[in-house]
Amino acid sequence: MKQVISLSYGEVALKGGNRKYFVDKLMKNLKLALRGYATDRIYQDRTKFYIECPSEIADEVYEQARKVFGFVVSSRAVVYDKDPDRLADQALEYVSSILEKDPTIKSFKFETKRNDKKFPMKSMDINPFLGGVILKKFGDLHVDVHQPDLLIRVDIRNAVYFYSQKEQAAGGLPIGTTGRSVLLLSGGIDSPVAGYMMAKRGVELLAVNFNSYPFTSERSDEKVLDLVKKLTPYIGSMDVHQVNILPIQKAIRMNCPEKEMTILSRRFMMRIAERIAKEQSAKSLITGESLGQVASQTMEGLQMTNSVVSLPVFRPLIGMDKTEIIEIAQRIDTFETSILPFDDCCSVFLPKHPVTHPKLGHIENSESALDIEALLNEVMESRKIVTIKKGD
Repeated sequence: MKQVISLSYGEVALKGGNRKYFVDKLMKNLKLALRGYATDRIYQDRTKFYIECPSEIADEVYEQARKVFGFVVSSRAVVYDKDPDRLADQALEYVSSILEKDPTIKSFKFETKRNDKKFPMKSMDINPFLGGVILKKFGDLHVDVHQPDLLIRVDIRNAVYFYSQKEQAAGGLPIGTTGRSVLLLSGGIDSPVAGYMMAKRGVELLAVNFNSYPFTSERSDEKVLDLVKKLTPYIGSMDVHQVNILPIQKAIRMNCPEKEMTILSRRFMMRIAERIAKEQSAKSLITGESLGQVASQTMEGLQMTNSVVSLPVFRPLIGMDKTEIIEIAQRIDTFETSILPFDDCCSVFLPKHPVTHPKLGHIENSESALDIEALLNEVMESRKIVTIKKGD
């Protein structure tokens, strides 16, 4: 028996005349995700992709392949040559191997899909035929069409595939099919989740991370890079632009009302992110903001930060509560890293009573005391770019 990993794409099938572009991108992303694994062959048969690989790495390859955005269902299958005369023997061999692993199985059912309409037996004929073969061989089994212990799926394509289990895969769209965006990435829980969610919609990511070194530690920067490493199984490699905004924070502290420190700092962060986006041909910004979560995430606060940029700002977490965000963070394995106790730039010069309902006129009046362009140029000159690849 030759075992293969099977992956089915979902939303990609709805792309009509653009489907080939999405499918080609999906194949490219899958091969990139499996680079480093000694796979034997990766091929496509209509809406399914198949991976052949040595059994000793099959579990690892399966888990990695399931994280590639664009696939909705994954399974471990057995593949046979397409030969109607051998179908019964193939079914017997497959079911025998399942019963050997789980002798508690007492009932079964066949479900057949005949994608190759030239195959001489129809789906409705194959199910009772194979059922009879199994009942004759294994007298202690019986057919249960409603709740069988073992559901055996038979997929007839260019070959014949048998499989009994299928799992949900990552879903979404292939990364790189919907554009490029800059993620404002902190060391907290929210922004890695926001990046994951937009990558799931096919967005290629690069990140900007702000620090206030030496007020924040180098370990704080490393924590952010560790979070990116947690995301790479989903997103592939990512460039992280590290920007020290301490000169901006000092200027705000010296020249502006203390209560506006947070909102003024956020406006500078958005300006810097947009500069990087335009430099890197990205078409949007992504933040991990959730409405009402902290003082700067009021409607007025979001309006203040939006007003300094012209690119679209995506906030995929805006309507989610913390519990929902944490559930995703735990699922994608970023949560434990995010809660490590290192200071970030947002905790430096944190006002005791931050303004929660800022007015644009007041904020712009405060900024008039700052040389915005000079400050932006100063911090951009000290920028560092770190590339994180899968497996780093």
